[in-house]
Amino acid sequence: MKNIIGRKYEMEELLRCSTSDKSEFVILYGRRRIGKTFLVSNLFNGNFSFYFTGSHRAPKERQLERFAQTLKQYGQLKYLPALDNWYHAFDALQELIEHTNTKKKVIFFDEMPWIDTRGSEFVAALEDFWNTWAALRDDVCFIACGSATSWMVDKIVENQGGLHNRVTSRIYLRPFTLAECEEYARSQGGVWDRYTLTQAYMYMGGVPYYLSLMDYRRDLAWNIDSLFFQPHAKLKDEFRELFSVLFNDSQSYIEIVRLLASHREGLTRQELAKSLPNGGTLTGRLENLIRCDFVTACVPFGRKKKGTIYQLTDFFTLFYFKFIETARKTTSSYWNLKIHSPEVRSWQGLTFELVCRLHVDQIIHALGVSGVITEVSSWRSQAENQKGKKCQVDLIIEREDRYIYLCEIKFSESPYVIDKAYEEHLREALTLFREETKTRKTLLTTFITTFGVKANIHSGIVQNEVCLDQLFV
Repeated sequence: MKNIIGRKYEMEELLRCSTSDKSEFVILYGRRRIGKTFLVSNLFNGNFSFYFTGSHRAPKERQLERFAQTLKQYGQLKYLPALDNWYHAFDALQELIEHTNTKKKVIFFDEMPWIDTRGSEFVAALEDFWNTWAALRDDVCFIACGSATSWMVDKIVENQGGLHNRVTSRIYLRPFTLAECEEYARSQGGVWDRYTLTQAYMYMGGVPYYLSLMDYRRDLAWNIDSLFFQPHAKLKDEFRELFSVLFNDSQSYIEIVRLLASHREGLTRQELAKSLPNGGTLTGRLENLIRCDFVTACVPFGRKKKGTIYQLTDFFTLFYFKFIETARKTTSSYWNLKIHSPEVRSWQGLTFELVCRLHVDQIIHALGVSGVITEVSSWRSQAENQKGKKCQVDLIIEREDRYIYLCEIKFSESPYVIDKAYEEHLREALTLFREETKTRKTLLTTFITTFGVKANIHSGIVQNEVCLDQLFV
């Protein structure tokens, strides 16, 4: 078995289901390239009673033909079963499993959403298979896996028909954290420091497949050029493939994420609807993008659900729109020449804010308040400051015990320096925040930085610090 990074809970849950004293219906889902197939295949070391993978955009007849070939392989048959529909296919699978001698029969259906072609009756046949046979036994572990998260939730988890409440275990596979990315890099012989690993995270997030393509013996800029900007780069067409695989109407989803990419601070549903056609289906598409870890919905400080802000939070998609799509003329060392430009530095500053928001548990732990109930939000002033700009707070952590951490997030190559002007800006933001929110809680100015805040006559305004190393836990 190959070394599996992280995924401790997921492995424990899969092993529990594969050894329990009842039949288990497990669904495992998460965005494309996140490592679902790798996890299941390696955890069970290929020891399945039956393992079938759906084919993308293949018609029902082709899917059934491949299913028959898989039955022939596992049953060591001398003939190819004749399967006219999915009811017959599951009948044949039932017969195969009944002649399997293993104590627990592990059945693995990978990319299940691809199997459910229009008019195939696949889900109805699956319902019949589970309710009339598998659920009545105590030795079946059925694992359904898929990247199209919306399909997995709508058709299986929230099924209102024969599969209602039949799922016994629901496992959602998320991207790696910074700490898990570091563990993976070390397992590949990498010696990059945490600043470099964080930059890599900004470009590709914690998606294991993307990480597996890196050569950690080379520098980061060389890797980005190799993966995105050189002729025949491995990830040059990844964006188009990613959305076409996940969503049938992929163009409508691309329109949403493109608009959100141009508004890093996020947009409300109403603001999105004004700029997009087919606003009536926007709510469902936003929900699907949230389910697939592309978009995050957050409620600003002091607001109700009505003020929900939607932000594009998928690192790869943000990097694609900002640099890959717009790169008209490139050389084989495009990123190596661009990485130190003001444009990239500014973008990294904004993207580090996102890195921190996705590691808020680590920040709360670093602040020593893991045992206190907290609520996370952000804030932007309604009024303009003396310079005609609106103040904002990148990250707010509100404690139940009447303390609020107002977090400033800064990405820099050395300890961050607060000058007189910035100290005045911070004090003005504190005043505006208290006036507009009417809060009486204690406000704590907190800096989250790469290498800390440099001590000087202006740094006394900082009451708490969290450094990059503390995100790697």
